[in-house]
Amino acid sequence: MSMGECGAWSFLTESVGSQKYFMIRLGTRNSQLALWQSTWVADQLRSRGFEVELVPLTTEGDVATGPLRQLGGEGLFTKRLQIGLQNREIDLAVHSLKDLPTEPVTGLELAAVPEREDVRDAFVSNSYVTWSDLPQHAKVGTGSLRRAAQLRWLRPDLEVVDLRGNVDTRLRKLDEGHYDAIVLACAGLRRLGLEQRITQALDLDTMLSAVGQGALGLEVRCEDIVTRDAVRTLNDVVTLKCVQAERAFLNETRAGCTAPVAAHAVIRGEQLYLQGAILSESGQQRLDWQIGGHVGAASELGRELARQLLSMGGREILANRS
Repeated sequence: MSMGECGAWSFLTESVGSQKYFMIRLGTRNSQLALWQSTWVADQLRSRGFEVELVPLTTEGDVATGPLRQLGGEGLFTKRLQIGLQNREIDLAVHSLKDLPTEPVTGLELAAVPEREDVRDAFVSNSYVTWSDLPQHAKVGTGSLRRAAQLRWLRPDLEVVDLRGNVDTRLRKLDEGHYDAIVLACAGLRRLGLEQRITQALDLDTMLSAVGQGALGLEVRCEDIVTRDAVRTLNDVVTLKCVQAERAFLNETRAGCTAPVAAHAVIRGEQLYLQGAILSESGQQRLDWQIGGHVGAASELGRELARQLLSMGGREILANRS
């Protein structure tokens, strides 16, 4: 969700105190990666003295097949968890932040963002050491329009094809020879103990990451102050400021989580630097820009970068999406 709703990005520092020992019902998808993420959050909360119960929920993205955009894209992996929060089936939802739409949801707030994992994308191949080693017309699988557009920008000769399924399914399809290479998130592979499958971690100049990539978003009901304050013990301020800027950028573009839009923020001292890109799905057009300013103005920096790229032609690129 975006900033402002229920004070979504306004973090408090008061102690939970005597409220520490209550049961938090944590909603989770059943995929291997989602379970890892939810279990990690649960373990972190338990180590701080909180009781946590995992509640499995099935999202539309877990059962639907076909390209994400044809399925609606936005909220496929998050909406069911948000409904569970609103209906009081659960008290906490753990999202991959890159999948969480930036539009606010009534009654819900993003209570914490733990420290980020590796933001880079992973080139995975059994035959080629680097992406530049791929032969002409090699077949590369990815389920992301952002990755596909950047691959086509870099190598128009490549055959970039849609790839769906959980991490194990995608790796199995590669191993069965359906693709010469696939592109996944480094964070997911590392979290699942599959770091050895990363053939090459793509630098951000080659493949700019998705908004919020590598970060988790912990969402609660606005009114549930006890759960909110418990969850805020997991917040990482540096990661928070970076994703604030990135999500403000995406929200201002009105492009949505699945669009060929990329952004990455870093903090050095009191300065935040944000790089963004808007691409056509064909990869034939790409606009890049970078902006910097005081970390306290993270959200405004994101909006300013979006306005700059939109004025440079990004608005037309996004309007012409097929």
